[in-house]
Amino acid sequence: MTVAGPTAPSAARGDGDGDGADETLRRVFECLLAAHGPQGWWPAETPFEVMLGAILTQNTAWTNVEKALGHLAARIPLTPEAVLAVPEAELAALLRPVGYFNVKAARLRAFCSALLAAGGEAALAAEDTASLRRRLLAMHGVGPETADDILLYAFARPVFVVDAYTRRLFGRLALLDGSEGYEAIRALFEQALGPDTALFNEYHALIVRHAKDICRARRPRCGECVLRDGCPGAV
Repeated sequence: MTVAGPTAPSAARGDGDGDGADETLRRVFECLLAAHGPQGWWPAETPFEVMLGAILTQNTAWTNVEKALGHLAARIPLTPEAVLAVPEAELAALLRPVGYFNVKAARLRAFCSALLAAGGEAALAAEDTASLRRRLLAMHGVGPETADDILLYAFARPVFVVDAYTRRLFGRLALLDGSEGYEAIRALFEQALGPDTALFNEYHALIVRHAKDICRARRPRCGECVLRDGCPGAV
C-alpha cells in the first residue's frame, strides 16, 4: 500500500504553448512517465509512516529505511505516542540499519514531541501550506527536503521536492548549473508546472527512479536513456 495524493498528473497539458524551461520540464515528465510508468509513491501505510520515512531516509538508501521501519513496526504501533514510549537507546537499536541511528532516534523523538505539542496530525493538516512548512522547518532535524517530503506525501500539498537526484538529472540536461540553492530549484519547478500535487508526487518519484536506474552518478546508462537525444551531458 502507498500513501499518495490525487491520481491524475496534469503537467502534460501545460498552460499554453510553453517555451524554454517550462516546456522542457513538461517534456521530461512525459518521457519519464512513458519509460517507467506510474511509481505509486510514497511507499507507506499511513501519513505518519511517511513522516517517519522522510526523517529516516536522510543520508541513506530507502532499502535501509524499510528495514528500520520493519523493526519498529514489529515492536510498536507506528504512532507518535508509541515512538515516544520506547526508550531512546532501544529506539536507536531498532533504527540501526539507517546509520547515524543515535542521531535519528533523537530526531524522531523530537519530531513526535513537536507533532503532539502542535495538536497532532489533524491539527497540522488544518494549517495552510506556508504555515505548515514553516512549522516543519522549525522542528529539530527537519530541513527543506524532509519538510517538503512530508508536505507532498503525507499532507498532499503542491510542494515540489528537490533532492540530489533532481540536481544530477537536470544538471546533465543543462537546466541547472550547480550553483542554485534549494529554494531556487523548487521555485523553478513550481512556477513552470503550476500547483499540481499529483504531478509533483509522480514527477519526483520518476526522477528518483530514473536517476537510480539510468542517470546514475557513476557509469550512467546513457544508451538506455529516453532523454539522451536532448541531453548535453550524455556520454
